[in-house]
Amino acid sequence: MSLQPFSDQNSQLPIEHGSLLQFSEDPIACMKRLRQRFGDLAVLREQQQNLTFVFSPELNRQVLSDSTLFQSQFFAVRGNRRSAQRRVTSGLLSQNGSEHRDSRRALKDVFSLRALPGYHRVICDLSTRLTAAWETQSQVDLNSEMVQFMLQMTSAILFGDDDAEFAEHLGELIDKWTHHNHRVGMGALVSAPRFAREYEHLLEQAEHLDESIRDLFHRHRGRPGTNTNVLSLLLNASGDQQSLSDDALIGHATLLFAAAHLTTAHTFSWTLFLLAQHPEIMSAVKDELQRSVAGDVPSLEELNQVPVLDAVIRESMRVLPASSYSQRVTSAAAQLGCLHLPPGSPVIFSQYITHHRSDLFPDPDRFHPDRWRSISPSPYAYLPFGAGPRMCIGAPLAMTEIRTALIIMLKKFSFAIEENATVNGRVISTMLGPTSSIPAKLLPPDEVADTVPVQGSIHSLLSLPAAAYPKSTTARRAA
Repeated sequence: MSLQPFSDQNSQLPIEHGSLLQFSEDPIACMKRLRQRFGDLAVLREQQQNLTFVFSPELNRQVLSDSTLFQSQFFAVRGNRRSAQRRVTSGLLSQNGSEHRDSRRALKDVFSLRALPGYHRVICDLSTRLTAAWETQSQVDLNSEMVQFMLQMTSAILFGDDDAEFAEHLGELIDKWTHHNHRVGMGALVSAPRFAREYEHLLEQAEHLDESIRDLFHRHRGRPGTNTNVLSLLLNASGDQQSLSDDALIGHATLLFAAAHLTTAHTFSWTLFLLAQHPEIMSAVKDELQRSVAGDVPSLEELNQVPVLDAVIRESMRVLPASSYSQRVTSAAAQLGCLHLPPGSPVIFSQYITHHRSDLFPDPDRFHPDRWRSISPSPYAYLPFGAGPRMCIGAPLAMTEIRTALIIMLKKFSFAIEENATVNGRVISTMLGPTSSIPAKLLPPDEVADTVPVQGSIHSLLSLPAAAYPKSTTARRAA
């Protein structure tokens, strides 16, 4: 059947006319409004530009299971074929078709369950180093602490810890480039002069990043590999049957870091905040760790013996998913529900909106880990790591990092959020993270703090216990 672009002539189509910038400025508010107005399928249109949104597990499945028709476009601004920008954006997350299949096959061994023991020492060492620098009764900013912690962790696991200073410097370059790329990349979806003005600076950043990664390759090849890290394993693979070129390695290294760093940092920040504001859940986790983890550092076997903590992590990634939405682009004409999409149509799916559906998760805005005792949602209803053939290849490693580090932190400390602190969160790029500090006092591990009132936009993202609302807000809510 020949599909034609949808038009305004059919008034029954779920189309809202308005500026596309409203999506980039506040994606969650925009998507909530569209779902409330239209249901599972909606279009935001500005002149001849359209953004199509899907909000149900069934439509998520259609989009995410057909990677040929709905293709990945992790970074919208790729640069010309000979540019550094093209090289650093040419990794697994932006590849499609046979190129993606071959790359995933080449990378699968370094992210397999068999590889986890090799990374476990680094995770434990860095987590122990973090907690050793903390002091009981001192105050920390959980947001900045977790961002810096995951900069070190991601750099060490991807690039090695035998040259930590250079690896962290490279991680900082990738992080800055990633933020800039997402800002400029929104111009591929939304026409606005401000996006075009930053394009040249983005290309310069890519040149510097390309040179630094090649320097890292030279450093690794110039010394014997004694530590297990992703880059060493990939360099070894490039010398045998896998035959990965340096240009391919540059793209993989860049995009793997970009995907791993802030998403995991935000998961840590949100999980620690939620535990601190739910003392009964914190106590249950503490009791479990006392029973199930013998020492200060968990073994890999003990990571599978903490179902309460596992439910806490799952619930944290449900209610405040670090990846709040992502997009695909149609490679050909496509039928999506009642819509006929032309080739090149961007389609947005949202972890946050799907995870907050009351038909899938009763009382969806509430942090309630016990729900995981009785529910088993489909991969397209609960998708913190995506779903389908493009599901995050690093998900097992990320979960090992999160479980291990949280156990080490919670065995040594509890956390008390500062009363009346302003805790803000919003989506930047595609990631839902704190945009303010999360000030917390470090308590002895056997002391559990009470829920305290907090200010900020966190209240627009989920429902906290009643004691977490400032008195004036509680009174207005009651009225």
